[in-house]
Amino acid sequence: MVNKGSMGTFSESLLKPWPFSKHKHVLVKLAVALFLMGLAFRLYSSHGEAITPVSNVPISSQIELSSDPPAIDSANDENGGGSESGEKCDLFKGEWIYDPSGPHYTNESCQVIEDHQNCMSNGRPDSGYLYWRWKPSSCNLSQFDGKRFLENMVNKRWGFIGDSISRNHVQSLLCLLSKVESATEIYHDEEYKSKTWHFPSFNFTLAVIWSPFLIKSVSLEDINGVSTSENKLYLDVLDTKWITQFDSFDYVIISGGKWFLKAGIYLENNTVVGCHYCPGKNLTELGFQYSYEKALKLVLNYIINSNHKGLILFRTSTPDHFEKGEWFSGGTCKRTVPFKNGEISMTDVDRILHRIELEVYEKALEEGTAKGLRLELMDTTQLSLLRPDGHPGPYRQFYPFAKDKNATVQNDCLHWCLPGPIDSWNDIVMKIVLDERRSR
Repeated sequence: MVNKGSMGTFSESLLKPWPFSKHKHVLVKLAVALFLMGLAFRLYSSHGEAITPVSNVPISSQIELSSDPPAIDSANDENGGGSESGEKCDLFKGEWIYDPSGPHYTNESCQVIEDHQNCMSNGRPDSGYLYWRWKPSSCNLSQFDGKRFLENMVNKRWGFIGDSISRNHVQSLLCLLSKVESATEIYHDEEYKSKTWHFPSFNFTLAVIWSPFLIKSVSLEDINGVSTSENKLYLDVLDTKWITQFDSFDYVIISGGKWFLKAGIYLENNTVVGCHYCPGKNLTELGFQYSYEKALKLVLNYIINSNHKGLILFRTSTPDHFEKGEWFSGGTCKRTVPFKNGEISMTDVDRILHRIELEVYEKALEEGTAKGLRLELMDTTQLSLLRPDGHPGPYRQFYPFAKDKNATVQNDCLHWCLPGPIDSWNDIVMKIVLDERRSR
């Protein structure tokens, strides 16, 4: 700050006569300074007029003009920075940290939550599970930004392919995006398992395709997962429900899962070759490992040899948290806080599923990269393992203990409450997608 006394002394000194040579020298310096200031101001003004924030451009204009994403400044990326060491961050190694801000939506603000995952409406009494978010160890991960996501997805199509966990995931994404715009459902199959939604302001399409085995199958099962006979799996034939739509998607999240643990009869070349858990059938017990590896290899081989130009995320399977039994034998999940790293290990079954997924993916990545395939791993297994508190449990049903506080009810310790831990999956999805777009 300039002192008032010094300011008066300075003005008085300007009035005193100076020697001619000194006066001339100062006038020249003053003229040069004024010229440079004027030039700088002009350059600044002309540059400032050319800046137009993407968010100020009308959405309709964005659709008409271009489907390209808004410019991303890597130096000021709001969706989380790189790793602290400067290397690519491992998004799947970290911990769940307390987040007092809570969920981005509720069962009242989002209308697409299925009854079985609507834990709040079904009377779940605790809410602590809503106040945690995933934090990778070596970098920051910003929370999902629906507006920014949709601005990057103008004129794009997404496909989620898999079982009910994929449906759980897509409902989480729809709920997060509903803060910006509510989607319009434009298609559903007869069983309401495959659906398609459209966001008209962004011309963005989002679909979930029910394909729990990813390969051709015959399954007779009710809404509670009870089968009247073994599943028939054709290990050398892909499910046409997803391969007929695959090329139309700009982004795909595809995954296998625990359906392969169910009793099944396996066929190759339309001939029965064995089974998994089929006592009394006089068939060779091949085990679920055999069918799962065969199926994933078939799926990823198809993707590698396709002409698909979009980004494919291969998501790993989700562990369950049944304790003191399974879903069909009284198993429950009563924990109300996350595990810390080291407090829980995968079951043998989950470890086998995960190992097969990683082995098949790594081989596919090597072959696919050579062909220009855009393939990324979404390894949500470990971070999901740490969240035993995020499942509906008995609250898959509406107020299950209203009539009898000691009632015996079926628990769901596999799917996720909405809102809940699965919302953090979309923080990761957004980070992967924006990083991948920036790298192209």
